Amino acid sequence: MHRSRLGGLIIDCQTDDLESAGEFWTKALGYEPKDLSLPKDEGYIPLKTGPDDPDIELQQVTHPSRVHLDIETDDVEAEVSRLEELGARRIEKVRDWWVMEAPTGHRFCVVIAKKSAFENRANEWK
Repeated sequence: MHRSRLGGLIIDCQTDDLESAGEFWTKALGYEPKDLSLPKDEGYIPLKTGPDDPDIELQQVTHPSRVHLDIETDDVEAEVSRLEELGARRIEKVRDWWVMEAPTGHRFCVVIAKKSAFENRANEWK
């Protein structure tokens, strides 16, 4: 048995100026960037969302700009296998997560759960 849920909305930005993209999206969505004085993962700007809300972050990419979903889980391999049974396919493993493609052609990622409210709000799969 494992659990999963919608974990985040990632705004993929094909740009050399992620800070300008961040200025637009923070103003457009009404979210502030997370504390940038903390060590940051180069190429990402996470936004402040509520503890039960999906993460929203900007990601600098080389492919065309788009939005993709992250599905968070307590067992990445079990969730990837479940999604493959539904028709998704693995595209690429990055660090500790998988980039997947739905039968509809949409890309999404399967990532390890990080939020404290995960267990209370996740779907349970057998």
